Amino acid sequence: MKLQTATALAIAAVDSVAAGSLQGLGGSKKRTACGVSCPSGSQFELISAQEWISAANPGWNVGNTLDALPNEGSWNNPPLQGSTLDTVKASGYKSVRIPVTYTEHFISGSPEWKINPTWLQRVSDVVDMATSRGLYAITNIHHDSWAWADVTKSNANQTQIQERFYASWLQIGKTLACKSSLVALEPINEAPGNSAADADNLNKLNDLFLKALADSGGFNAKRVVTLSGPGMGADKVHFFRRPTNMTNPWAIQFHYYSPYDFIFGVWGKTVWGSEADKAAVAADLAIVRNNFTDVPILLGEFQAAQTHLEPAARWKWFDHVVRTCQSLSITTAMWDNGEDNLNRATGLWRDRLAVDITMAAVKGVANSLADSTVDASATRQETSAYVFNRAGIDVGDRTLPFILNGNTFKSLAVGETVLEERRDYTIAGSSVTLKQSFLSRYLGALVEPGTKANVTVRFSSGVPSQIELVQWRVPLLASTSSLARDVPSGSELGIPIEWRGLHRVAAVKIAASVDGAYLVDDWTQWLPELQKGRGTYNSHWNFDNNRVILTRAVVDSVIASGKNTTFIFEFFPREVGNGNISEYTLLV
Repeated sequence: MKLQTATALAIAAVDSVAAGSLQGLGGSKKRTACGVSCPSGSQFELISAQEWISAANPGWNVGNTLDALPNEGSWNNPPLQGSTLDTVKASGYKSVRIPVTYTEHFISGSPEWKINPTWLQRVSDVVDMATSRGLYAITNIHHDSWAWADVTKSNANQTQIQERFYASWLQIGKTLACKSSLVALEPINEAPGNSAADADNLNKLNDLFLKALADSGGFNAKRVVTLSGPGMGADKVHFFRRPTNMTNPWAIQFHYYSPYDFIFGVWGKTVWGSEADKAAVAADLAIVRNNFTDVPILLGEFQAAQTHLEPAARWKWFDHVVRTCQSLSITTAMWDNGEDNLNRATGLWRDRLAVDITMAAVKGVANSLADSTVDASATRQETSAYVFNRAGIDVGDRTLPFILNGNTFKSLAVGETVLEERRDYTIAGSSVTLKQSFLSRYLGALVEPGTKANVTVRFSSGVPSQIELVQWRVPLLASTSSLARDVPSGSELGIPIEWRGLHRVAAVKIAASVDGAYLVDDWTQWLPELQKGRGTYNSHWNFDNNRVILTRAVVDSVIASGKNTTFIFEFFPREVGNGNISEYTLLV
C-alpha cells in the first residue's frame, strides 16, 4: 500500500465530509448532499473571475447589518431597505458586499448544523435586492470567524469546525444555487491565523467551501469565488495555498486598514500624506499583486472613517489607496458600518467628497486635494479643509495650500454664489488666499461658535474640494470630575458637552494626576508631542452628538490602577498650547 501524500489526505478529508462519511471528522452519522436543480429557463452567464472583479469596481459594503449579532438590526443600523441600494448605485458603486453572520441562526447541532430557513431566505432576499438593481453582489460567512470557526484557539475542535463549515456552506449554496452570475461567494471573513499550521487549517476550509458549492448544485460549481489567506491581511497572503479541488473561477480577496495608528485613531495620530506614507501604502498593495501576478484581486474592505479623522488627511488617503489599486488592477470595496459614510436614514453621505474622490480615481481622473500637515512631530496641525477662527479674535486673510496634481483652480463658491477673484480671494501657484473682506462675512471676534459656511473649490479636472469655515471656542463639559466606582457596572461614562465649534474629538490624553504616569501605553512617552499618552478611539474614548465618552474598559483600568486619572479631550484645531482642550478627572 502506497503512503498517501499530504495533498491526498486533505482531499480525502474533504471527500469524507462532503460525501457523508463523517467518521473521518468525528461524526458517526451519514449525510447525503443532494444538489439543487435550477428551474427550466434559469439563466446563468459564464463569467471569468477577472470579468466579475472588473465589473464590480468600485464596491460598497453593507456593514453592521446582516453581520450584526445576534440579528440584523441589533447594531447601529435598521434592516436593509432597497432605497439604500438605490443611493449606492446612483452614487456610482457597481457592487455590494453583503457580510452575513450565521452564529445565532443555527437551529440544530452536529452533524446537520441546520440554519434557520427564515434567515437563509432573508439572505437570499437581500442578494436579490442588489442584483435586481444591476449591482454585482458577493456574500460570505462573517463574524462566525471568531465565534465558532476560530482555528487558532488552543482548544479548537478542528474536526467540528470543518463539519460545521461544510454543512453551513452546503445550505447557503443551495439557497443561492440558482442566482445569476452577478452573485459571487467568499468562504469566511478575516479568519484568524498567525502560523503555517493555522494557514493549513484555513486552507482546508477553502477546500471544504468549494466542495460544498459543488455539492449544493445549481450554478455554484461555475460561480465566481474569492479566497483569502489568514486574516485577509496583505502581510499574510504568502500563507495561501491554491485549493486542489478548484473548478470555480476565482480571485484573491484581502482587506486594508493601514497605517494602523492613523486609521483607527490610535495614539493621537491625525496626520497622513508624506511621501514616506504614500510609499508605505504602495509597498503594501504591491505585496499582494506580486504574490498573485496572474490572479484577479478584490480589496474587499478599506476605510478611513470620517467620525474622528481630519478630512484633508482622509481624502489624501482615499485618493492614494484607490489610485494605487487602479494601477495594480485591484478592485476596491469600501467598508461602511452605517456610521463611517452613508447615513441610511437620510440617504445622504456623511462625507460625499470621499465617495466622489473614489469615483474619479477609479476612472483615472486626477483629483486636486486639500493639503494638510504630514509631519507627525509638528506641534501645530494645519489643514486646508477648514478655516478656523477663535472667538474673540478678528479674522484676517488665510492662505490654504492645495495639491493640484496637474490641475488648475477654476472657481470658488458658497452655495450658488460664485466668489469673485481678487475681491474675495487670490491665487498664487497651488495656494488660495481667502481675503479678510470675504471671511469677515462669516467669522470674527463676536461671531457665535459653529460652522458658518462651506466654500466649494472647483478645479479644471477631478472632483471639487471643500473648505469649512468654523468659528470656535473651547468646548464645555457639563462636569469636570466624578467617581469611577459610581459608573454603573458594564456601562460607559457619557459626559455631556457643549461643542462650540466642530462636533469632533481629535484625540484624548490619558494621565494619572498623582505622578503623571500614563494609564495606558506608557511607551507613548517617546512619541511626538501631540501623540504622547493618547488613548485609542473606541477602545478608550468615543463621542456622539452631545457627549464625550469614556469606555467601560478605561473606567475599569482607572479603578484597577487605584489612581485619580485625568482625561484631556483635544479638539480641532490641534496645536500645543492653543487651549482647545477640556479636562475631566475620574476619581477612585
